[in-house]
Amino acid sequence: MAIHVGDRLPEVTVFNTSAEPVSLAGLAQGRPGVLLFFPAAHTRVCEKELCTFRDGLAEYNQLGVEVYGLSVDTPWTLAAYARSLGLAFPLLSDYNREATRAFGLEISLRGLPGFSQRAAYVFDASGRITWAWVAEVASQEPPYPEVAEAVKALVGARV
Repeated sequence: MAIHVGDRLPEVTVFNTSAEPVSLAGLAQGRPGVLLFFPAAHTRVCEKELCTFRDGLAEYNQLGVEVYGLSVDTPWTLAAYARSLGLAFPLLSDYNREATRAFGLEISLRGLPGFSQRAAYVFDASGRITWAWVAEVASQEPPYPEVAEAVKALVGARV
């Protein structure tokens, strides 16, 4: 079952880079956010995507919006990846693939099953999805200006 605009973040468990469980539905906690699914750490397109959000993070923070990256990599791999890229936003591990399957994003890459398709979701302070984008192919980058516009529209709607 895929998650669509209007749905709420699902009640699934992911893990932070310290391998502590995190409720995906609990990410909102009264704040809007951007949730970025990416296929795998230490890959060219994923690095470009996460660094683009890293470089624009001040604007999201100024709007009161949290940014999260999520992949099926282990928490320890994601911790090393975040350090290597100098990321100041959390990376979450969906090693058990609960979130990937809940969002309907599970794909195979080069014959290896169990990856997440690249996708971006904007959610409001209650955890309701207000904007969504899913890549047609894993190498496709998110439409960065559209993500920013969806965030600005959401923040403007709640002011």
